[in-house]
Amino acid sequence: MKWFRFSWLMVVFLVACSGVMAGPVPTGQVPTPSILHTPKVYTTSVPKVADAARAFLEAWKAEDYGAMYAMLAPTSQDATPQDQFTARYKEVAINLTLQSLDFEVLSTMTGLSSGQAAYRVTFKTALLGDLTREMTMNLTLVNGSWRVMWEDGMIMPELRGGNRLELDYRTPSRGNIYDRKGYPIAATTDAVALGIVPGDIAEGTEGTVLSELSRLTQKPPEWIKALYGDNYPAWYIPVGEATMDELNQRLDVVRNLAGFAYKPFRSRYYYDGGIAPHVTGYVSFIQPEQLEEYQRRGYPMDAKVGQAGLEKWGESYLAGQPGVALYVTDPQGNVITRLGAKDPVPSQSLYTTIDAALQFQAQRAINGFTGAVVVLERDTGRVLAMASSPGFDPNLFEPQNLNSSALKDVLNDYRQPLVNRAAQGAGYPLGSVFKIVTMATALETGLFTAEDTYNCQLTFTELPGYVLYDWRYSRGLPPSGVLTLPEGLMTSCNPWFYHIGLALSQNGMAGELSKMARAFGLGVPTGIEQVAESTGNMPDPESDEVAVQMAIGQGQMLVTPLQVADMIAAVGNGGILYRPQVVEKIVDPDGNPVYEFKPEVRGKLPISPEHLQLIQDTLRQVVVNSRGTAVRAFSGLAIPVYGKTGTAQNGTDKEHAWFAAYTNAGREDKPDIAVAVIAEFSGEGSEIAAPIARRIIEVYFLGQPQRIYPWEAKLNVTRTPTPEVTETPSP
Repeated sequence: MKWFRFSWLMVVFLVACSGVMAGPVPTGQVPTPSILHTPKVYTTSVPKVADAARAFLEAWKAEDYGAMYAMLAPTSQDATPQDQFTARYKEVAINLTLQSLDFEVLSTMTGLSSGQAAYRVTFKTALLGDLTREMTMNLTLVNGSWRVMWEDGMIMPELRGGNRLELDYRTPSRGNIYDRKGYPIAATTDAVALGIVPGDIAEGTEGTVLSELSRLTQKPPEWIKALYGDNYPAWYIPVGEATMDELNQRLDVVRNLAGFAYKPFRSRYYYDGGIAPHVTGYVSFIQPEQLEEYQRRGYPMDAKVGQAGLEKWGESYLAGQPGVALYVTDPQGNVITRLGAKDPVPSQSLYTTIDAALQFQAQRAINGFTGAVVVLERDTGRVLAMASSPGFDPNLFEPQNLNSSALKDVLNDYRQPLVNRAAQGAGYPLGSVFKIVTMATALETGLFTAEDTYNCQLTFTELPGYVLYDWRYSRGLPPSGVLTLPEGLMTSCNPWFYHIGLALSQNGMAGELSKMARAFGLGVPTGIEQVAESTGNMPDPESDEVAVQMAIGQGQMLVTPLQVADMIAAVGNGGILYRPQVVEKIVDPDGNPVYEFKPEVRGKLPISPEHLQLIQDTLRQVVVNSRGTAVRAFSGLAIPVYGKTGTAQNGTDKEHAWFAAYTNAGREDKPDIAVAVIAEFSGEGSEIAAPIARRIIEVYFLGQPQRIYPWEAKLNVTRTPTPEVTETPSP
């Protein structure tokens, strides 16, 4: 009985301790173990310290400083506001030139409400290689989550107590940019800003002032005179720049010449007012939105960097790498220790494929028009000249240049002078130059042969509901009459090519036209790389109406002058599309090449040799046959030129003037070239673009222009009531 009572008391005690409410036990029964409930244990799941540490370090690796700050303990957040926390990490990243970091959690310790994690961080820097540090992270349990007890030493042990990192820079001189023959295009040198104060010009000396400014800036005296016209203001008017050496050669003449103004400066200097500025680009101070990126790459905050063209593309070559020493300083700025150092890496220089003399004349040839000129070495893809108009003077981006005040006019010009229309513009309809592609498609599909004829009248009425016109209609000329296919291209008969476009569409071959165009390099990237380029557009015709318009180079197609030059070069060289390139070589400080130009084939024209020869022969007739559309522009020129005119409608009453051509001189000293010219909103390709192309060819083969344009009073001076330069030449 005593044993029973003792057992009963033990059961009651265990049930009470388990916190389980047991039901009443019937009198006379002894509860069995199956009646007892298993005690329920209430516990809180505590996260692992290692997981919390990794989450914090992952956020650091991703530079998600907001997420890092959210993981801090309340006491740490109270001690350090979020903006200061973020600024601290960014400052360290900049001074380390941090590119990325890796981490490893080495060990952890966990207490009732506190934890600790040891971790290793490897900083991968741009200038000092890898730096590794081991640190400790203290954590505290807050509402069931581990929060970080933050302090400066968690970034680097050396930073504990508010210490900071500082970089000491030694920056190498920027590398030069040359033309293919070594003529300087961009270099750091002593220069002078040149201008005129018309109100100060002494009586009888205006001609001398204009002549001396023209000699130094290579701008016609008439152009300079047009800056102020018949007014003689007493303020300074920017004209251009020259090197100090060039000024010194004329200093005895200009020193006391009233109205002739100059001011020296030293900077990155672009010769001759900018040789191929859209190719070369320009440098300027790092912009605010770029600052952190460049500092992380190891640039001091006051550095100048390439912002466009080769200056931007070749930044890693031209800038070299600064020499640096990384120091730890206390809050008062005193140096505590040096963490590392690296010697500067000298810059390298770029030699372009540009022919400076040809480029200079190309810029003059298109000056006054809105448009572009591209000159390629026909059989290699070298870019010998790339001019976009209106152009700009890259020296204006130098604040020390007194003439930099004129930069605002460049930036606010609605014509967007900084846009490289040769490669980077939105693209243009090609007009009748596209008929080369249409003829190739007609022949390759087998729908037409060279012997096929068509009666070319002034109107085209084969497309129901539409009346389309030949170009001769608006000129008041009689119809061309019956023409073979090659004669249709030679005379640029629109109805012949409307007919081809309609036939292709009605035979289910409309897509062959755009396919051929893309294979000719139109509406697709050229792959030039060193210069920004637009793709353009070459859609598949979706209707008879679209196919008819595409056949004469109209509709939704968009091409760039660079693509057109590349295409016509391929037609001339036997069918090879080369990747255009503008870098001839890159050399180290000792003159040893680290890169040299090699021609790169990017495609071949899908056309038989017989058909290609037929097109070539026809393009020659365009220039020499009395019925050819370019015969007048090239009369008397002994150099064999093969080309095609184009006049592209664009939604206005003034068409874009096109001309694309290549030469076939076969000279060893002068490789043959391909030329593409566009003059926006200027009229007929035969009257505007073809003469510009002729001048380019004359300069290349003969050294200088041989005859003036129909719209010029004299070379580079537009015909006006009084001979002076105007912004828009009038043919």
